[in-house]
Amino acid sequence: MQDHLNAFLIYLSSEKGLSKNTLEAYQRDLTALFSFVKKGAFEKKDLVDYFAFLKEQNYASASICRAFVSVRIFLRFLKKEGLIQKADLEQSLEMPKIWQLVPEVLSYGEVERLLEQPQKTGFIGLRDKAILELLYATGIRVSELCSLKILDVDDQFVKVRGKGNKERLVPIGRTALAAIDSYLKVFESREEWLFVTKKGRPIDRITVWQRIKFYAKKARIARYQKISPHTLRHSFATHLLEKGADIRLIQEMLGHEDIATTDRYTHISLSHLKKTFEQFHPRP
Repeated sequence: MQDHLNAFLIYLSSEKGLSKNTLEAYQRDLTALFSFVKKGAFEKKDLVDYFAFLKEQNYASASICRAFVSVRIFLRFLKKEGLIQKADLEQSLEMPKIWQLVPEVLSYGEVERLLEQPQKTGFIGLRDKAILELLYATGIRVSELCSLKILDVDDQFVKVRGKGNKERLVPIGRTALAAIDSYLKVFESREEWLFVTKKGRPIDRITVWQRIKFYAKKARIARYQKISPHTLRHSFATHLLEKGADIRLIQEMLGHEDIATTDRYTHISLSHLKKTFEQFHPRP
């Protein structure tokens, strides 16, 4: 399987233009699968056992979902290249048992509480308020947020540089724009970066992660330890879907190359619909 993995990584790099970090993530996920199976080929049961093992080891849902996507795309590559013939291998990854490994998603009320936590005065409070509002308003990745420049935001869109250095335009709402405007009024740095530290350096992913964790705890969100910048991305996608947005448009806004990556949100949304039905239907 190692030769197949090498060919797969070359394919992702040369034809898909994925970044070095993304390629390394694929390699780690698939190498872990090969180590678990410990044989030259794997069967449908091996895949189910592997993801069950990850869950039993208390891997984060985001990590399991990423591994899920890595394996699924790898299988598609093998099938496309004629290296495997078994269609049921890929179909086994459609199993509801695996799709229960969905990301953390905040309720509407939890989002509101989280967004209200930063102080509405001072550089740090206004900066953090703008960061939270922007993450929830656009669903962009934390790495994309950290690389934003002031001129990347206009009155309607945010120009985002995503994976593989691909650019996309994401709509931005009035609330997030107002938060950014308030922040820029106290912005004293001459740097081109949109979000910076007190010392004027570009903000990094760890700082954003720590600030969100801080505000989640302050908002008394019970599972605050699991809240991360990616939680706002998941919440953005799920809430849009629940309000009736087309999944293809959500895919474009999130910058997902494969619709299967976006498709996991339909399972979260269906769960929400089921709960709503049981709560409000007179004869559930």
